[in-house]
Amino acid sequence: MKVDKKTVDQIAHLARLEFGDEGTEKMVTDMNRMVEFVNKLNELDTENVEPLIYMTDETNVLRADEVKNEVSQKEALKNAPKKDS
Repeated sequence: MKVDKKTVDQIAHLARLEFGDEGTEKMVTDMNRMVEFVNKLNELDTENVEPLIYMTDETNVLRADEVKNEVSQKEALKNAPKKDS
């Protein structure tokens, strides 16, 4: 697949973007480089590679949430310019 000015113009229209001539040419170049990169990735043999779901084997390294009421409502609102009674 080769990306041309017409393709970029169509994508820009759908995305509600506007490019000048210089911007359109840069987008054509950049998008063609992206397509080439994806084509290279498609050439790789991944037959015996297990799919990657997570980057690490770690599971839930975050602590459990604990509800704490350290600041009273009165304290939290004492510097507010307006507040309900």
